[in-house]
Amino acid sequence: MRGRGGEALMRSRGGEALMRRRTLLAASATGTLLSACAPERRRATGGRITLRFQSLAWQKESVAANKQLVGEWNAAHPDIRVEYVQGSWDAVHDQLLTSFEGGEAPDIIHDATDDLADFAYGGYLADLTDLLPRRLKAEIPARTWQAANFSGGVHGVPFLQEPRVLIANRALLERARVRIPTPQRPWSWAEFEDAAGELTRDGTYGVAWPLKEPVSATLNLSLSTGGKVFHRGADGKVTVRFDAADQQVPRVIHDQLGGDRSAARTTLGMGGSDTLPGFFGGKYAMVPLGFSYRQQIVQQAPEGFAWTVLPSPAGPGGDQRQGVSPQTLSIAADSPYRREAVRFIDFFLRPPHMVRLARGDWMLPTGVTALRDPALRTRRHGWATGAALAGQLRPAPAQSVRGYPEWKDKVATPALQEYYSGAIGMAELRKRLVEDGNLVLARYQR
Repeated sequence: MRGRGGEALMRSRGGEALMRRRTLLAASATGTLLSACAPERRRATGGRITLRFQSLAWQKESVAANKQLVGEWNAAHPDIRVEYVQGSWDAVHDQLLTSFEGGEAPDIIHDATDDLADFAYGGYLADLTDLLPRRLKAEIPARTWQAANFSGGVHGVPFLQEPRVLIANRALLERARVRIPTPQRPWSWAEFEDAAGELTRDGTYGVAWPLKEPVSATLNLSLSTGGKVFHRGADGKVTVRFDAADQQVPRVIHDQLGGDRSAARTTLGMGGSDTLPGFFGGKYAMVPLGFSYRQQIVQQAPEGFAWTVLPSPAGPGGDQRQGVSPQTLSIAADSPYRREAVRFIDFFLRPPHMVRLARGDWMLPTGVTALRDPALRTRRHGWATGAALAGQLRPAPAQSVRGYPEWKDKVATPALQEYYSGAIGMAELRKRLVEDGNLVLARYQR
């Protein structure tokens, strides 16, 4: 288990989960939300309000930061008490769906933007557009707010995000004498291929691609080459395309795995954490990972192991854009305490507090003031590299696409896994993603 941000959450969605998701969307389409039959919440009597805040923090430092901020709020606001509820990334989607259906959802909901679409379109999340204070609106860039915008409404406050970076063995880089990329002068994808080739020697692979969950990595990194995959028409409906710009990053990965063999094929079924023992042992010179993996490296690396954080490769013209799915705070639509909940969120996400949360999760804050904090600009553990990439982060391509989870699980994941393993070629990959994918999305857009 690990933090949640730019990488897709590694959770299993079986047929039952997909059926429940379709039930939610069908109810929304007919205007008969399942929660309509749930018991209506009642306002507190006696002047004291209790807000339930479900947090998905799991790392020790992150949980501590969350609980400390809740305690500070409660000490200063005795009439608006916040109750901390511990949730889990592994089960959050289905747990929230159940709680929404039963009218028992938390007032304040911690999640990520790539998980909000079903709930936002289904009417389960409050539109925060007219509730957010001016300070908070101004603190977060417009491009980041767009990640939580569904049907013209804001359904969450994005507050933490993580770029994908290259974690590299410093000694192997120096031995190969490759140019060290920086955020100001990154590698192009071609230079990355060349560097991986130079680093492949003496039993060491240049790169390890952990591709157990290949869709998020492929789509989000493809922004740098102009890839979009999902295209929204004038009628608002989304279709899948897989054009030349979308194919560039998958081709690089495919060629490294099956062409010059600069990438280890054994990591195709691995998650990010699974690659770390081999990385520490010198089996891989570089591993593309989410920014928050740095914490695991600090905790697990052998004494004296030298590592560094490099920016992901850039597309044409030095394009370093990449997609992310920021962590969010939302408010349940049926909460009777929306304004009080917004007051807590505004407190929780003040710049110094956002810095504490970012450091606890080893991610980047979305707030511009928080991002300037010296603690997030130090070269130690690669913080400065991540902070320099913040301006290039964009909403993940699938952010507001209805039906994306099913497309990802049933179509894109198996197709990409077969492509990267060499079982199918680019033409078959494109056919599956586009033809099968559009059949899936069509069911959600009738």
